[in-house]
Parts: sequence; C-alpha cells; structure tokens
Amino acid sequence: MRRAGVLAMYVSVLITAGGSASQSSDFHLAGDYLLGGLFSLHAEVVGRLNLSQPVVPMCQVYNLKIVGYSYLRAMRFAVEEINNSSTLLPGVSLGYEMVDVCYLTNSIHPILYFLSNKHSVVQLHNNYTCYQPRVLAIIGPDSSEAAVIVADILNLFLIPQVSYRATTDELNNRERFPSAFRAISSMEQQIVAMLLLLKEFQWTWINVIYSDDDYGRQNLKLLRAQTTGICVALQETIPVLRRGQLFSEDLQGKIRAVVSKITHSTATVVIVLSLELTLQFFFQEAVRQNVTDLVWIAAEAWAIDHTLYNLTDLWKVGTILGVAAKEITIPGFDDFRVSLAGGDNGQASDQNTCNQVCDQCLRVARDIDQHLRLQGERIDFNVYSSVYIVAHALHKLLDCNATGCHKRMVYPWQLVPEVSSVDFTLLNKRINFRENGDTPNSFEIIQWQWNQPYCPFKKIASYSAKRQKLLFNPHDISWHTPNNMVPISVCSQKCGPGQWLKPIGFYSCCFECIDCESGTFLNNSDPYNCQPCPTDQWSNARSQDCYPRLVEYLEWQEGPTVALLLFSMLGLIAILVMSVIFAIHSHTPVVKSAGGRMCFFMMASLVIGFLSIPMYVGIPTVFKCMCRQTAFSLCFTLCLSCITVRSFQIICVFKMATRLPKAYNYWKKYNGQYIFIAVVLALKSAIITTNIIFNFPAPILLDVEDDPSIVVLECNERDNLRLLSNSSLDMFLSILCFYFAYMGKELPKNYNEAKYITLCMTSYFVSWVAVFLIRSIYQGVLVTIFDAAVVVINLLGLSMGYFGPKCYLIFFRPECNTAAYFQTSIQSYTMRQD
Repeated sequence: MRRAGVLAMYVSVLITAGGSASQSSDFHLAGDYLLGGLFSLHAEVVGRLNLSQPVVPMCQVYNLKIVGYSYLRAMRFAVEEINNSSTLLPGVSLGYEMVDVCYLTNSIHPILYFLSNKHSVVQLHNNYTCYQPRVLAIIGPDSSEAAVIVADILNLFLIPQVSYRATTDELNNRERFPSAFRAISSMEQQIVAMLLLLKEFQWTWINVIYSDDDYGRQNLKLLRAQTTGICVALQETIPVLRRGQLFSEDLQGKIRAVVSKITHSTATVVIVLSLELTLQFFFQEAVRQNVTDLVWIAAEAWAIDHTLYNLTDLWKVGTILGVAAKEITIPGFDDFRVSLAGGDNGQASDQNTCNQVCDQCLRVARDIDQHLRLQGERIDFNVYSSVYIVAHALHKLLDCNATGCHKRMVYPWQLVPEVSSVDFTLLNKRINFRENGDTPNSFEIIQWQWNQPYCPFKKIASYSAKRQKLLFNPHDISWHTPNNMVPISVCSQKCGPGQWLKPIGFYSCCFECIDCESGTFLNNSDPYNCQPCPTDQWSNARSQDCYPRLVEYLEWQEGPTVALLLFSMLGLIAILVMSVIFAIHSHTPVVKSAGGRMCFFMMASLVIGFLSIPMYVGIPTVFKCMCRQTAFSLCFTLCLSCITVRSFQIICVFKMATRLPKAYNYWKKYNGQYIFIAVVLALKSAIITTNIIFNFPAPILLDVEDDPSIVVLECNERDNLRLLSNSSLDMFLSILCFYFAYMGKELPKNYNEAKYITLCMTSYFVSWVAVFLIRSIYQGVLVTIFDAAVVVINLLGLSMGYFGPKCYLIFFRPECNTAAYFQTSIQSYTMRQD
C-alpha cells in the first residue's frame, strides 16, 4: 500500500509538471549508459513565499552557489576521463543527465525525471526487475536531508545512489537503504575527529551551536553521546528558515540572543554543527556584537565555505578550525573547471525540464578560479570517485577485459551488488565500501587563515578513521592569542598533584581542587577521592603515592640503650657477687636474718630480671614480647613475696609467737613461708596467663600522633587495664611490706629493715606511677625506654636496697655478724619491752 501511494504521488507530480520533462536537460551527454547527477548550482537561505500553484521551483531566482558548479564539472571531468580510457569500460561510453536541485528546494522533480522512461512516464508495476529508468545510477545530492529523501524513492527501484557529501548516519541502515552509498565518511567520524581535537588541546568546557534541522540535531546527538570528559557550558539552536518564511525580526532576535549568550559564556571554544547557508546571518551578528578571541570548530558542511570566508571582518571572531574532507589533487581538473566543454556555452536553455538555467556559472567560476584552486579538490574528489565507483561496478558487470565489454541491457538493481563490492585504487587512494556503505575516505583538520590569501584553508592535522587518531604538528597553528599561546577552555583549572576534584553543580568539568590530607594519596584512576595509605605506609599532604613509614624501635646503638644495658650489666654482676658472698656466709646471722635460703630464690629471680633487659632492645618478636610480659613480673613478685614473708616472720617471732603459739607452730611446721610464696606465684601466673589469652603478646605497629610518618614497632602491652591487673598483686604485696616494716620499726636494729624496705617500695610506687603517666602522655620509643628503665630501677632497688646493707655488714662490720651480737640486740629489745 505504501509503495502504491508513493508511485501515485510520482505520477501526480509528473502530470502537474505539464509534460515539460519530455525534452533533454541542459546538462546532458549522450552515451551507452547514463548517470544522473544532482547538484546545487543555486541556493538561498532566505525563504520564499509558499507556492500558490503546483509548479516546479525556479532555481535561477536563488543565489548562485559556485561550489555546486565545481562539483558538476568534476562529474563531467570523470566521465570524459573514463570515456577516453582504454582500460576502464573499453568501447563503452558513459553519458549523464545533471540537474540543479537548488539545494533542498527541488529534489523530487529531478528524481521523477530520472525514473521515467524515454517517454517521460513512470509506469506502475508490481515488479520493477525489468524496468529501465532513464539513468543507471545517480550521483548526489549534496545535502544529507535531500540524500535521505532521494534514497527513500530510489530504494523502491534499487537504483544505486552514491552521495558525495551526505554525512548523515541514516544512510548507514543497509536494510532501509540497500542501494545508497557514500563517497564521504559518516557524521560519526566527523564527531570523533572533533572530539580528538578537543582532547589534544585539553578543551573540556565548550559551547555547542547547532542548526534547527536534521543535520544539526543528528550531529548534536552523536556529539552528546560521545562527549566523555567534556562538558557543554552552552547549547543553543540556530534558527533555520523554512520554506515560505521570511527573515523576520523575531528570527533576528533569536540569533542576537544566541550570539549574546556565547559572548557571556565562560567557554572559549564553540562547536558549530550547521549547514553553511544558515550561518551567514549568524556570523554577521557575531561580528556586529564584537565577538573576539574564541575558537570556532566548523563542521564539514561549512569548513571550507568561501562565502563565509569572505564575510567582512570575520577574522575578528577568533581562530576557526574545521573538519574537512581530505584534500586529494585531481590532475588537470583546475583547468577543466573553467574551460568551455561540450554544450556548455554559458547560455540558458530554451526548455524547462527542471528549470535549469546556468548562464552565470562559468563566468563566476573564472572570476574566482584562484580561490577555487586554493580551497583544493575535497568534495570534488568525492564526486570524481563516485563516478569511478559506478564505472568500475559496470566494468565488472559487463565482463570487460582489455579489448572490450559485452554490451547488453543493464538494469539498475544488477549494479547494486557490484557497487557494494568495488575495490580499486584511484589517484593512490584505496576506494571501497565498508559495512555501513561509506568509503574509508577520512577527514582532516584545517585552519582558516586571513593573513595568507594563497592558503585560506591550511591543513594542520590528518585524521585516521581506522586508528581514530589525529596526526598533526600543533606548531602549524596560528592562534589569535598573545604569544601564540594555545587557548584555554576549561570550567576549572587543572588541579595540582595530590589534589582531588570536588564537583561543583552538575558538571564534572567544574570542580574545586582540594588537597589530599596526610596519610592519603591521589590515585590517577580516581581523581575524585583520596585513597588512604596502607597501614605500613604514609604520605604528606598533596601526595600522589605513599612511602614506607619510618619504623622506630629501641635500637642497640642508641644512647639510652647503652645506658640501660650498662646499668643492667652492673646490677647483674652485683647480684651475682652478692650471691657468692651470701653463699660463702650462709651460716652467719646476717644471711639467716635476711631470709636464709629464700635469699637465693630472690637473687635467682633478680638475675633473670636483669637478663630480660635485652628483650626491650632490637626488633620486637613474639618471644621478646612474651619475655617482657612474664620475666620481670614473675621475678619481681617472687622477690616481693619473699620480703613480705621474711618481714612477717620477724614480726611473728618478736610479737606474735607468745600470743598465738599454735598458729606460729603450724606456720613453722608446715613451712608456711613457702606455701605463701607458692600461692602468690600461682596467683601471679594465673593473672599473666589470663592477660596472655586475652591480649596475646605480639609486635604491633603503633602510630605516633605527633609525627604520623613514623610508626613504632613494639609489643601490644599498652593496655592500662592489663598493666593494672598485672601490677595489682605486686601492689598488695608492697603494701604488706610497708605494713610489716612499720610494725617492726621498734625491733632490734639487726632485724629492723624498715628504712630499706620503705626505700625499695617507695621507688616501686613512684616508678609505676611514672609509667602510667608517661604512657598517657607520650608515645613511641620513649615509652619502651621508660619501661625498661623502670625494670632496671626496681631490680637495682631490690638488689642494692635489700642485699646491699647485708653485704656491707659482712665485709665492713664483721663484729655485727656474730651470734653474740644478735643475742645482745634481742636481750636489749626484750628489756625495753619489759
């Protein structure tokens, strides 16, 4: 039903045309096989009034579009080359029918003319397999919108269409347009080239201006779909005049508003996605509003448009870069373009098939011949190659060889598969079609230059569609900036090393730069968050990586270590010497009054305590940590329990034996002192074991608040609750010692050791209070030094405070170390009590 409706429309239009299509076109060349050509020799952006009668638009009432004439001559040039070739289509002549489509104004009527037979009739059929239209293939038209319209009609007849300038991605749909091909890369490749240009100069903050038509909207859609890492500061529409619409004050106001917004935008790069005819009023308004120092990126449609290039004072708007079709020189074409050829005598035709009038083209082309030469054969090559594509397809279809071809009736649909599979080299350029129906002809980046009239469009970069990469030398660009500096277009300046991006608003390109804090670093894979350093590493503020922390522990060569080891060594030697002295004088009253055999338990524990001091030095290990937590604690508890028992026994002998004789006898009979010591040691062992179970002694890394770049390696024994529980029994025994010493202050001088015990216990209390205080205030190796120092002080206090005076009596007061002296002291104490 749809196709029948379309055909009915075709017939209706032909009838409306009044049969005027029966005559030949002005742009006609007879040949064995005819090609159709659709070009825009006239065009005008200002709309005309709606037609009041169904007549074909008169193209000559529009302004001359001389580049369209250049494209037309490129097709003629290619046909003449092929006809003169002895290797391509030998013995076969190509002809053409070329029509001025007036840009978008007159596309349907020429297509109906091409579809009609020799009698200017399009016959209605259910099957067009054997239908022979006027032309075998069609080259053009030049705009994407017109190309889609033409492709929709030609697909019904499967007539090959090779468009030389339509970049629309709609033609990529091979199911919808099986016979449509492109001799130019698609819109998508154009957008990729633009984005690579933005990336090269780190322009992340841009304005986008697009025309209010299919070309602008499709390009905008592709741009927005691929703008990763690029933010659009301003997106505005350039109004497009519709047919029958005048350039009213309202449209002028809209253009003024768009230009004003660009002026006030903070972005300095403007991408303009529009056809060329829409932009004349826009850039005139930009010049009028004194827009300067911007970077304009042109779409392919207007990248080399000489009409815009010649606008007065356009150079003031800034630097204009563009994505243009790659320039390929066609030898001999520049001279051919301005020469008289065939029936082109510069006069108007007396027929009106498509209202083709071209009485000015040749003269104007000669007037601007130098400019046409300078802009290069870009789209001209696309036209030129399009003709060769059809010729190579026909060459294969006719089974041509070096001597000739098998001429026969050829239907357009037979040519479609041959066109899709062409693969040849033309002017050192490989020509074939990809899956989406376009040739691999790539784009290049050009710059508009006003100070070099002989090179208005300078190539600054080439684009590789295969690798999707720009290859160029940035030094070739002349920027409209002081000192030729590359313009900057960013919402926020690039952050420094070690600064993370804090987004502002909804734009990822607008952000604040926040320094990464100490102990964190900025990973390049995530610029929006600072990553914490591993526990064994550290970083300063604004770091991009972490470095190993300086691990501190009590080292052997440090001064405090040497002092501690020296004092512990002296204490160890002293206690060993005292042990020998006590062993030699074990039968004397002084040794017996000091505790007798218990003295050797105490001395042995003191030796172990002094030997544990090296456990505080060097790299902590589990063994060292275990020794720290058990050795001194058990040894010191054993000493305290022995002193407590010895003080208790003296009190019992002098004060309680007569009052509680049975209790004293039981204590003496069952060795109560050893039972007491054993019980105390059992309790101490239970406390230590419990602490080990709940807080296993192992080396750990502890942060230093004053200097986080340093980490202290020490045993995990900084738990004050554990320290308190571990010292609770010692505190209790110390209090008992104080109490017994106070009770015995009146005992005989030989047995009265209140002064020495008080000195030892006071040293113990003060040192452990200091330990708690130091641990609460300081961190690091100082705590380890202080812990070891407290151990040494307490061990020395017990050694010198308890055993020192006994040795003094043995060596320097031997008269006091006799049974008679002790007996005299006891009798004197008894008499005082009486």
